[in-house]
Amino acid sequence: MARVCWLAMRIIAGTFRSRSLQAPAGLATRPTSDRLRETLFNVLAPRIEGARFLDLYAGSGAVGVEALSRGAAQVTLVERAPAALEVLRANLDRLKIKAGFRILSVSVASFLRKPPAGPVAGFDLVFLDPPYDATEEYATALGLLGGASAGLLTPGAVVVAEHRRKQQLEPKYGALERSRLLEQGDAALSFYNSKEEQTS
Repeated sequence: MARVCWLAMRIIAGTFRSRSLQAPAGLATRPTSDRLRETLFNVLAPRIEGARFLDLYAGSGAVGVEALSRGAAQVTLVERAPAALEVLRANLDRLKIKAGFRILSVSVASFLRKPPAGPVAGFDLVFLDPPYDATEEYATALGLLGGASAGLLTPGAVVVAEHRRKQQLEPKYGALERSRLLEQGDAALSFYNSKEEQTS
């Protein structure tokens, strides 16, 4: 059996500040770096307290746990890869997080097209970080969130996509329109809002 290597990360701020998280190296899961996660939540800070947060392609759960740490009321984590789910659950157990989250082990497209029963609508903030090489996943997820699955979002919700800096996402996906683009190293964050409400 091949030896599994682990990547260490840390929670940036909030209740679990400086606590460590892990993600398995060498898998399709590519964790959002501490620095980029800090940039993301610096922008989302005014909205995070009490928010309903949706973490698509959740991987190790680092972004969703960061949202919980900073005061999100509820975090839904969507991830289907068994290895990533194992690490995600281990990270939550390590931090003794017992409530405030829901894990859905389905594909993102399946979730968006047919959400399971239960409180899975009314999201204020959405983060999506597909594998960089799965470029079609961006168009599918953003297209659904701006179209057929827009009912999952609250008015004025913010949708953020992490992607390669060199990868150009569309400025609009249905009702979603890009309001901000932040670049950091080889990565970038595209922020989308409904056309009716834009961030500054």
